[in-house]
Amino acid sequence: MPNVHSHAFQRAFAGKTERAGPSGDSFWTWREAMYEMLEHIEPDEFEAIAVDAYARMLEAGYTSVCEFHYVHNARGGVRYARRTELADRIVSAARRTGIGLTLLPVLYRYSDFGEAPPAPRQLRFVLSFDEFATLWGDLYDAYAGDPQIALGAAPHSLRAVGLGDLTRLVALVREPGIDATPLHMHASEQLREVDACLAVHGTTPIALLARTVRLDPNWCLVHCTHATDDERRLVVESGAVVGLCPTTEASLGDGVFPAADFLRAGGRIAIGTDSNVSIDVAEELRWLEYVQRLAARERNLIHRNGVPYVGRALYEAASRGGAQVSGRPIGTLAPGRRADAIAIRPVGGDDPETALGVAIFRSGAWRVTDEIVGGKHVVQESRCTGARPEGVAGFRGSR
Repeated sequence: MPNVHSHAFQRAFAGKTERAGPSGDSFWTWREAMYEMLEHIEPDEFEAIAVDAYARMLEAGYTSVCEFHYVHNARGGVRYARRTELADRIVSAARRTGIGLTLLPVLYRYSDFGEAPPAPRQLRFVLSFDEFATLWGDLYDAYAGDPQIALGAAPHSLRAVGLGDLTRLVALVREPGIDATPLHMHASEQLREVDACLAVHGTTPIALLARTVRLDPNWCLVHCTHATDDERRLVVESGAVVGLCPTTEASLGDGVFPAADFLRAGGRIAIGTDSNVSIDVAEELRWLEYVQRLAARERNLIHRNGVPYVGRALYEAASRGGAQVSGRPIGTLAPGRRADAIAIRPVGGDDPETALGVAIFRSGAWRVTDEIVGGKHVVQESRCTGARPEGVAGFRGSR
């Protein structure tokens, strides 16, 4: 199971924003708290937090992670002496734990549509296009061909990247010979984002994206919570994957993507942990199905014709979509593919056809006993055999 959307550093303050503010709370107030937390993270702590998150992902049954990496600079936007400083820390964390990694360096330039200047607390994210191109080249030289690591790219969102830079980015990373590079982007997560796009461009975000670049099966559009019916049809026709992060989307009050209808229309999905408030394959899949039930007031909505078992349908759809947009040769156990596999504790007495559903939907039943990534035994007796940091506790105590 690939985790297609992670901001590893956000694990450091998971659960710390569950306190009501004086005038209501939303994604946007949560974002300000995230910016404040980030001010305290230095490179050593950044790596320690990522190691902690990746070890937990392995133990939860994620065999690989697509890291949507957008923290590039020191406080105040000061550039590190080595352009790849924090990206290298992500790679180090993946190597220390053994998780498969798709590294997605992010281009982030503006604070909103209309190329609004970035806010002071966003300066740790901001690169010029030329700086991003240098970062991409350095990462490609360092890691292209590494069997544990794949490279993709991520224009953060249409509010953070201008249309000109978007087309330049796609041309840069999709040059001849590497035209299958994964491209991931936040899309239509918040109504305010949709409204701002309409005000500036006269259309909605995914429609604007499809008008600007060619969507294809290597694109992962993250969230798509407020996509219109027409936009969802565009995504289905392109073969792109929608990356859903149900626990984070619930935590932030984003809304509900109609995944059951999307799948019935031929759409493709994957799952991610996003803010890492929860790192649990079963919980992510369970939330994915349950929010559909709440919206439709029906049961057992995500399934395939001829295969009525919801747990199996959920797992297969998410793992298949995740493999598609990871840029790594995974998804099946076959010659030429990476040897990535998990073993889960059997649930005694259950028919094999229903066992996966029981493991996902029965509280406490999901337990990964062993995991192999790239042929290496990275989880044994439910514990990650790689690094487990002490630095996260130190970081929490230093604030």
